[in-house]
Amino acid sequence: MTDTLETKTMHEPLPGIVRKLWLGEATAYRDHLLRLDPDSRHRRFSGAVADEVIVKHAATAEDLGVVIHGFFVDGTLRGAAELRHIGDMFSRQAEAAFSIEKDWQSHGVGTALLERTLLSARNRGVKSLQLNCLADNRRMQQLAKKFQADLKFDFGSVVGELDAPRFTPLSVMREAFDDAHGVATAWLDAQAKLFKTA
Repeated sequence: MTDTLETKTMHEPLPGIVRKLWLGEATAYRDHLLRLDPDSRHRRFSGAVADEVIVKHAATAEDLGVVIHGFFVDGTLRGAAELRHIGDMFSRQAEAAFSIEKDWQSHGVGTALLERTLLSARNRGVKSLQLNCLADNRRMQQLAKKFQADLKFDFGSVVGELDAPRFTPLSVMREAFDDAHGVATAWLDAQAKLFKTA
């Protein structure tokens, strides 16, 4: 993959903000996943899953080696990209999974989430990032192709592999800047909620 991560920009502004989920936000992730419509839930988990399975999965959002970027609209999580190492947290392989609530699909959210996920993977030494999706998930396949993924079809599913370039001081600084901006935004959202309830 060519080193275009720093220069890729969104052509249209997002209708919300993208930032990392922090400690204590696993419930926001759980609520987002539970709000997914049946089709979006099926695509996210590659099949039908019960609410109890989603609750257990969301509880692992704060585990070591898990990085989740969220798309927030008015302080509510409406989309997420989950990065997990395959094996232990020092593995050079990871997988990414995406979920976007129906009303927020086709607004550039997936592109923004994948861009942040690639940056995080790169800065954590991930050499191979797998994007697993069902064979009929054209939207996810198109997103993977935007980032030059090598798509492989296997038993009704598609595995997109992205070779992330090595981290650089610039890529580390960019993630740190994004994180600082995310903390400030989360704090402002929390203050706004307090004023609404006061």
